[in-house]
Amino acid sequence: MNLTPRNLSILLLSLCLLTGACKANISRNADGSYDVETTISQKELQQVITASIADPLVTGVTVSLQSGYVLVSGERKRLNDNSRTDTLSFRLDLAARNGQLVSTISNALLDGIAIEQNRVDLWNQKIANRLALFGGKHENGTLKSLTITPSTVTMTWNVKK
Repeated sequence: MNLTPRNLSILLLSLCLLTGACKANISRNADGSYDVETTISQKELQQVITASIADPLVTGVTVSLQSGYVLVSGERKRLNDNSRTDTLSFRLDLAARNGQLVSTISNALLDGIAIEQNRVDLWNQKIANRLALFGGKHENGTLKSLTITPSTVTMTWNVKK
């Protein structure tokens, strides 16, 4: 495909529209690259995190956007006793590092007991990958910035021709 500036704009806009209800602002830079700013709501982030956890025993995942980080909580049914649940909670920090989206979970607890690190590492990877795709990541794009406010997550990607 010939990626002229017009085709690139159409491709980026289509990608954002197809990947969800995120909002995107596209602007052209003096060097010919594009900045694509996408915003993701609390509800959309909650869907991304729920899909990333991918545990059928985890229900009621809720996301609370804070200034600079995200608090996540939910319930996990016990495998041996479906009538009992444990409380799941963790802090999620998101950042742009070396042009990539990085997810860092801390204080991951299940009923006050630390969740094993290999599971946390997997969740970090899945959240970062899904959120990057949801936010409009492009193969020639790098993440310039990421901001979390109490209402949205905003990512700014720079896309080269």
